Amino acid sequence: MPHGQVELEAGPVTLRSDVARLLAGAGIVDVDVDEAVADEHVRGCAYARVVAVAVASGSREGDRAVVAAILRDPHEMGAKGAVVALVDGIAGKAVGPAEFWRWAQESLLPELGGLRTGAYREFVRRRVDDWLFRLSLEERHVPTALELAGVTDWMQRLLAEGATSPAVLGLLAESGSTRKIRNIAGNRRGGGGRGTG
Repeated sequence: MPHGQVELEAGPVTLRSDVARLLAGAGIVDVDVDEAVADEHVRGCAYARVVAVAVASGSREGDRAVVAAILRDPHEMGAKGAVVALVDGIAGKAVGPAEFWRWAQESLLPELGGLRTGAYREFVRRRVDDWLFRLSLEERHVPTALELAGVTDWMQRLLAEGATSPAVLGLLAESGSTRKIRNIAGNRRGGGGRGTG
C-alpha cells in the first residue's frame, strides 16, 4: 500500500468495524476505537484525520470505500461534514474540472444514497457543482450571470475574496447573490460593488 493511502480490508460491516478499518487504513493508531464509536465528537475528529490522509494520498483508489464507510455512520450530520471535507480537499488538488468530475462520479456520487436525509445529499451535490464551477474558472472560463446564479453564496464569497480575473470580479460585483459578495468583489476589482439589497 502506498504511504498515506487509506486502504480498507473486507469484513462484517458495523460502526465499530468501519471506524477500526478507517483508522487502520489511514495508519492512525492513537485513537481508541471504542471511544470513537461511543462518542460522535471523537469519531468526527477521527474522520477528519482519515480525510486528511486520504486527501494527501497520491492515489484516489480507496476514496470510494472511505466515503461509503463514513456515510454508514448513524450520525448523518457528522458524516456529511466529513464527506464535504473530503470533497473540498480533493477539489483543491484537482488539476481541472474533468479530473474532479471523474473522481466525483467514481468515488462519491454512487455512495450518496448512504445519506438518508435528502437535504444532506443535495448539499454534497451542490458542493460538487460549486467546485466544478470554480475549477472551470481556473481554465479561463468566463461565466455568465445565469451560471453564477447556480452557485451557492459560499462559493460566490470564496470567489469574491480570491478571484484574480477582472471579468469574474466584475460579474460578482454586478450579479453576486448578496450585497456583501457584490461589495467584496467590487472593492477588489476597484470601483466598489453595486451595494444594493
